[in-house]
Amino acid sequence: MAGGSGGATSNPSSAPKILLAKPGLVAAGKFSRGGGGGGADEDATALRSRLPSVGSLNLLSDSWDFHIDRFLPFLTDNTEFTVVGVIGPPGVGKSTILNEIYGFDSSSPGMLPPFGVESEETRAMARHSTVGIEPRVSSERIILLDTQPVFSPSVLAEMIRPDGSSTISVISGESLSAELAHEMMSIQLGVLLASICHIVIVVSEGVHDASMWRLMLTVDLLKHGIPDPSSTTLTHPQSSTMSSDKEITNKPLESGDEYMAAPIFVHTRVRDQDNTLRNFQLLKKALAQCFSTSSFVRSEEGEDAAKDVQSSALAFEAHKSSDIDAKLFLVPSKGGDGSSRPLIESYASSLWKVRDQVLSMTASSFSRTVSERDWLKNSGKIWELIKNSPIIADYCRTLQTSGLYRK
Repeated sequence: MAGGSGGATSNPSSAPKILLAKPGLVAAGKFSRGGGGGGADEDATALRSRLPSVGSLNLLSDSWDFHIDRFLPFLTDNTEFTVVGVIGPPGVGKSTILNEIYGFDSSSPGMLPPFGVESEETRAMARHSTVGIEPRVSSERIILLDTQPVFSPSVLAEMIRPDGSSTISVISGESLSAELAHEMMSIQLGVLLASICHIVIVVSEGVHDASMWRLMLTVDLLKHGIPDPSSTTLTHPQSSTMSSDKEITNKPLESGDEYMAAPIFVHTRVRDQDNTLRNFQLLKKALAQCFSTSSFVRSEEGEDAAKDVQSSALAFEAHKSSDIDAKLFLVPSKGGDGSSRPLIESYASSLWKVRDQVLSMTASSFSRTVSERDWLKNSGKIWELIKNSPIIADYCRTLQTSGLYRK
């Protein structure tokens, strides 16, 4: 499992705080009336809906601002930790996957999951259950980041004014239509996770939707110049009078500090007739080809070859021939679709395989040793870099003049 980047851990005498669930949820058992009723997931959702909102804990708020004060007390000076983020459209099971990685046992009565899952009421009202970025940290010092859905009609509906403009300032100094701002929010969220996480779980629905693949390719294109949370470009001596805080925020990244989180691609709600070994092999081949020249999926042999070869054509062939191990998982619908076709794997065993992959994965380490607390502080600075990125701003202006979005 990936660490901060190695180094000694903190003093064992200072016991770390563990964020088991949202504050106020640990005593969920007293809300239970006991006996019968629906399953554990439905019971947990019903209990959670009666509890007060704690959205102030979110790292990224609905106003698209980064906040660290509420989550900082749950972090320590430990340098051996792993950050796992998830991104995907609404209703694909992002929170469910993180609950599985956390180790939540839904069969335990009176226990609420660390991340709230979509309820029947939420689905009926066409709402999203996660706003911004919701963090949790486990006893194993795995920091889990659940994100609001991308490509979400409910997110768009909440941010659009009567005149079609956005209520949220997404690009600093730019006034955007709600549709374009919504598109840029998805890209910024992907860039942030690729910059501050060790592992990013990219979730899609079914086997025919490639929108998340395209989004992550765009993230790879626009992330240039964004450092990881251990970069020295994010820290400077307090006595320095050469640069202001604003200059540090907009300071470009040295080329040697480029960092990209390791991706895991998960396709959920796969229909029984699509959940075949042949489809899995074809999808994995397509994934490897799609990301063959991307910074996300790159083998060590391919990296070494790219460094040694001067010609871009030779570098491409060397990289193309390298063994790209794309991490891909297919998760069937929870209740199946009524087909009599035998499944390759059940819903539960598929989630277990995703969890085991994350827990056993040796992901890229940050360039330098960084503590949990410094990781969070520097993540806030990275968010400002993303919102002020000239590359992302130029891409936004290109979309604005393309005619695809209202002005």
